[in-house]
Amino acid sequence: MEKVEGIGGVFFKCNDPEALGAWYQKCLGVDLVPQSYDQSPWKQAEGPTVFAPFPEDSDYFGDPGQRWMVNFRVSNLDAMVSQLESMGVKVELNPETFPNGRFARLADPEGNPIELWEPA
Repeated sequence: MEKVEGIGGVFFKCNDPEALGAWYQKCLGVDLVPQSYDQSPWKQAEGPTVFAPFPEDSDYFGDPGQRWMVNFRVSNLDAMVSQLESMGVKVELNPETFPNGRFARLADPEGNPIELWEPA
């Protein structure tokens, strides 16, 4: 069976795409869509990616009306949390270490949930 090789992009609607894109670039280091074919898109480090549909009544994303959440892998969760907090971003660090790693939660300026994951 032919299989996809990974996530090619994450696309979502928002109120202010320019400002939100700038926030993701400044706070999380996600490069924006290239403006020409001479530029390269953001490249993720090779590693695990979880694809997990959730039940309709799940509260995992926080707001019950939220239909999606992005989980970003990080190599040093403590450093990323410190960096975000120094920029005024509220981050909730989960104190528990799970068999698959450590996690933290935040929201972008439009309230979209983001999970940070430092794999074990």
